[in-house]
Amino acid sequence: MSERKVLILTGMSGAGRSTVAHALEDSGWYVVDNLPPALLPDLLTKSESVPALAVVVDVRGGKFFDDLNSALETLNAKSLSYQLLFLDASDQALVQRFEATRRPHPLQKDDRILDGILRERTKLENLRASADVVIDSSGLNVHQLEKRVAETFGGGSNPTIRINVLSFGYKYGIPVDADLVLDCRFIPNPHWVPELRQLTGLTAEVANYVFDQPEVTEVVEKYVGLLKTLSKGYLREGKKFVTLAVGCTGGKHRSVAIAEKIATELNKKEISTKAIHRDLGRE
Repeated sequence: MSERKVLILTGMSGAGRSTVAHALEDSGWYVVDNLPPALLPDLLTKSESVPALAVVVDVRGGKFFDDLNSALETLNAKSLSYQLLFLDASDQALVQRFEATRRPHPLQKDDRILDGILRERTKLENLRASADVVIDSSGLNVHQLEKRVAETFGGGSNPTIRINVLSFGYKYGIPVDADLVLDCRFIPNPHWVPELRQLTGLTAEVANYVFDQPEVTEVVEKYVGLLKTLSKGYLREGKKFVTLAVGCTGGKHRSVAIAEKIATELNKKEISTKAIHRDLGRE
């Protein structure tokens, strides 16, 4: 049985806590945001069934933030294991980020953004010194920060992508969530074959008919290869979910058979893929 992982996430405002929290969720962590530190010991005790727990603490907690040091002491006294992650960034990077969002720093009050940043640095100095991991996000964009977190806290060495292959009928409209669209209307329509009309692309009869047509196997093989190549680029850019829409006239025969075949071949290449048939049964 693998050891339970607990991560306490804090750091400078604007250093990327929200980005890191989302990256942890994508990696399978259960994330609790802005928890009052005094509740940390109870949370860790009562959530033992959660294999990977991350808790975000920041200055939005106001006076509760001052309780974090004592809460960490309590965790240590109870031998509750955890890692402390501190997110940092240069003063210049933080000022630029707050100016870009046109939001005040939480500790700015009526002063400059930089004054708020300096107050926060002083407040967090001891925490930063005691952190198990410090990540400086100054020179990182969102995707690079997500990758750094994944590499450090699980799943990063072998990032994965999930592809949904969604069959549809053009007469019902192209799916609004499609990232890519494959038009299968270059294939003769089984609808005009009397013995196939009432069947669907899930049957062997229709699938055999579709793949007996010229160029179909070649198109599918090339598209599977293209998706395998694209998935590498998508992962580098932090895109972990892709929808390929595969369309024919009614979404009953050709698109269904092609979607099933593409999903099967991608799964063989260890790319997590699911075939979904949006319009099957509408006719």
